[in-house]
Amino acid sequence: MADMYTPTDGMKSAARRALRWKEEGKATGAGTPVGWGRATDIAAGRQLSIDVVRRMFSFFSRHEVDKKGKDFYNTSNPSNGRIMWDAWGGDAGFSWSRSIVEREKKKTEKLWSGSALI
Repeated sequence: MADMYTPTDGMKSAARRALRWKEEGKATGAGTPVGWGRATDIAAGRQLSIDVVRRMFSFFSRHEVDKKGKDFYNTSNPSNGRIMWDAWGGDAGFSWSRSIVEREKKKTEKLWSGSALI
């Protein structure tokens, strides 16, 4: 069976915050059903597959620029970028997903380094 990964407390806290902002009506137009599903899974502490972890890292890598946007750091009226950043686990989720993706990449490189296929 493939490895599964457990969200950290920091990730769960960020995802719960995003879900709360959504409940408060602050997330109008923010996110996709996939993003909100991810927030629900993270907040609940559900195990995540390596494919999901890779998608998380991809999301954060694409959306890190959102931190430069208006109201990203305004927690009383957060930008949609901030809301979805937290929905995917926030800064904790970015560093967590990055470390897992990098570790998996090194494992794969090590596996292939002795291969006759290279």
